[in-house]
Amino acid sequence: MGKKVWQNQTTVSEFILLGFGDLPKVHVLLFLLFLVVYLVTMAGNLLIVVLVVADQHLHTPMYFFLGNLSFLESCYSSTILPKMLSSLLTGEKRISIKACFLQFFIFSCLAGAECYLLAMMSYDRYLAICKPLHYATLMNSRLSFQLAAVSWVCGILVSISLLLKVSWLSFCGPNEIDHYFCDSPPIINLSCSDTLLVELIALIFACVFTLPPFLLTLTSYVYIIVTILKIPSTTGRQKAFSTCSSHLTVVALYYGTLMLVYMLPRSKDISHLKKVFSLFYTVLTPMVNPLIYSLRNMEVKESMRKSFRRCIFYSTS
Repeated sequence: MGKKVWQNQTTVSEFILLGFGDLPKVHVLLFLLFLVVYLVTMAGNLLIVVLVVADQHLHTPMYFFLGNLSFLESCYSSTILPKMLSSLLTGEKRISIKACFLQFFIFSCLAGAECYLLAMMSYDRYLAICKPLHYATLMNSRLSFQLAAVSWVCGILVSISLLLKVSWLSFCGPNEIDHYFCDSPPIINLSCSDTLLVELIALIFACVFTLPPFLLTLTSYVYIIVTILKIPSTTGRQKAFSTCSSHLTVVALYYGTLMLVYMLPRSKDISHLKKVFSLFYTVLTPMVNPLIYSLRNMEVKESMRKSFRRCIFYSTS
């Protein structure tokens, strides 16, 4: 009965993703740029997943979290970039309302999971650096699996909750989404229903799923940096500080742009600015995360060399 009522209230059967329609002269350039980004993102993240699964030496909590993150980033990019690339190449901007809600569901699920997964990873690094003697006891395989599972469950729950609220809105007017993917703020803007409750719920979820994990991550890295500064070796201190600072930079960029997009009030004056900020957490961080977290790591490099040598050996024999 509820489904029938929703169908009667909603006259819009498809949305039009405007994307970067205001920049028609650079569509080819944007297509090539995002295509390279997508290929690099998928290659880097899938390589990490394969190495973590195949190499016994990488079967540790830290690499378990990294494998989860890389798998998540691969799905994240594949949810958004293929449709964006198709739109830039063919000019086809239409998307059915069901496909739009499906994209929104998968994206919000992965974004919510990543927020907490990054926090779990920072906690893992805090234990490894600040409590090295107790690390093996505190962070065992069972706990790492439970923490990763909590991250995924949180993402699924927030995604279902938001989708239920958004899907019950009525869409009977304009159907042009001023964005390059289906996200809650631009979808809510098109509704002809009273959206106050949905906006309030979306704001609460944005606060709950960004502020606590960001504060946990920030606190962990503060303790990590304090511990690093106590290292007597200047070379060791610089190397550790360089690694942690790059981690913190990427994490701050991810959480910061998320909070700016979802916590700033609705305004046409800043809609284009929000679209630019969205590129940071939907396109940039999935590409740089494998580079920052994994591919600069000596153990991962050694695993890659071994895998490459095995491939050469099997191909020649």
